[in-house]
Amino acid sequence: MIDLNYICLKCGVCCFQIAVPPPSSGTSLYKKRIPLYPDEAEKLIEIAKKRNIPFLVIEDLVFPDILNKKILVVTYRIRLDNESQGCPFYDKNTGCTVHEIKPLACQAYPLALKQEDAFNFKISIDALCHFVKENYETLKIADLEQIKNIFHEEYPKAEKHLKKNKKIMLKIKKLEIKKKIQITRQIKLEDFNNYIKEWERVEIIA
Repeated sequence: MIDLNYICLKCGVCCFQIAVPPPSSGTSLYKKRIPLYPDEAEKLIEIAKKRNIPFLVIEDLVFPDILNKKILVVTYRIRLDNESQGCPFYDKNTGCTVHEIKPLACQAYPLALKQEDAFNFKISIDALCHFVKENYETLKIADLEQIKNIFHEEYPKAEKHLKKNKKIMLKIKKLEIKKKIQITRQIKLEDFNNYIKEWERVEIIA
């Protein structure tokens, strides 16, 4: 029996750009990303305009549709390479200033979606969270039910995040089956970069 409950330490690490080795062995860098679905990005852009806050997003998960010569955008991510190196909606005194409508990725934190392949994701735990680092040895031996109990508020949000992601992926696959789009499974980096530069964007919304 694991007696542990997630408590946000309000350190703000989830809102800032960080690139560090994960707590497990290995030297590859683990970079912070805050993914946004198109509808979430649109809401935050409007709020940023009203508050006169410099807020930028960049494309995150995209697929080249070689049939229609378009880039299908599944998610964006908040640009954190700004002066504060963090989300512009974070305030050092009050924390998140869009708490009531913050993206699913933020609601579920420190649970996140880990990409297994082009179309499949699973729920994982963000190794950069200070709570996770402090309790790493306990969390790494916890089973699914224990994880659900530890993150009892965050896990349902992570499931909602995953469900929305799967719904979008299913939509893309259905469009493929109907031959309305064609997603290439093998593509040269040079070709992909050219498509990114030249093709129009189409947002895929669940």
